[in-house]
Amino acid sequence: MEEIIRYKRDVWGQEVILGVSWDLLWVVAVSVLVLLAAHAIVMAALAKKSLDRPTAGGRRVVRHESIDRIFHWLMAVSIFVLIFTGTAPILGLRIAWLNIHWISGLLLTFLIFAHIIRSVFWQDFKSMLLTPKDFSEPFDSNAKPGKYYFEQKGMHWAATVVVLAVIVTGVLMFMQIDTPFWSRTNSMPEDQLGLVFLLHGLSTLALVALASTHIYFALRPEKIFYTRSMVAGWMSEDEMVANHDPAKWTPKEAE
Repeated sequence: MEEIIRYKRDVWGQEVILGVSWDLLWVVAVSVLVLLAAHAIVMAALAKKSLDRPTAGGRRVVRHESIDRIFHWLMAVSIFVLIFTGTAPILGLRIAWLNIHWISGLLLTFLIFAHIIRSVFWQDFKSMLLTPKDFSEPFDSNAKPGKYYFEQKGMHWAATVVVLAVIVTGVLMFMQIDTPFWSRTNSMPEDQLGLVFLLHGLSTLALVALASTHIYFALRPEKIFYTRSMVAGWMSEDEMVANHDPAKWTPKEAE
């Protein structure tokens, strides 16, 4: 466990947790790179050169409303700023990172809770729920999902758990530092603070892996139209019918 957890001696000479070992950052980075490269090679080998992909022309349907696209890109920016500022000292970059880090964290916290409220009261929250039938979808080539397919739902819920862990532990750490709102109190015992640092570090490593994986699949040629829909809001009717079941998801026509 010493390779994962760092320890120190507190003022009483007792061994307490200091945080995660940041050597794991390189382990995560290399592991993700190898796995995604392997996936790309396998997909290239299995690709059918004669496969006709759905066209982007013709009638368009709405996949993402403007407000949801704004939420997505603001959350993306805040997450990448958090990852960069959080790992900059580990990478040896000398920048004034702390204020930028907690401001980005507060922005992400606001966006996440606003998104949760919107998804529950103004969107079809059930469309993102994982059901037992969803788990058979990857093994049935004829199965078409509703608005979101199994992998998208899985990524969404994994990101939800990780981001909420980052937020909760980040808020607890934020309460221990000097800010424009309060002065540093050192109110949390060292052993508890070390555990918070550990959980924050582990969730950060998981966030790095998830963000890298998300970017890779967003840029896959066969899925790039989903990324376009997160920018422009629409997908073609041909793309919708080829990848989704109209009986499970019937979007409105784009203007």
